[in-house]
Amino acid sequence: MSINKETLEKIAHLARLQFDEKSEERMLKDLNNMLSFVEKLQELDTNNIEPLQAMTFETNQLREDEIKGQISHEDGLKNAPKKDKDYFRVPKVIE
Repeated sequence: MSINKETLEKIAHLARLQFDEKSEERMLKDLNNMLSFVEKLQELDTNNIEPLQAMTFETNQLREDEIKGQISHEDGLKNAPKKDKDYFRVPKVIE
């Protein structure tokens, strides 16, 4: 299987991409290289291979959450560029 210029143009349209002539040639070459790699992988015999559920057999070592080094409300607001009595003041971003 290979990708031709027409197929690349359809893919680019669906992805809302635009290529110049040089980039289009590079993209065609790269996509065809990827497809040939996948075709090569399909040649492998995987009949006796168990599917992987994870790439490693290690497990996460979780720890309990601990409250450490709390700061006061006043200290939290101390270095704020803009603040009022209780809150940080930020510019309005939603109309």
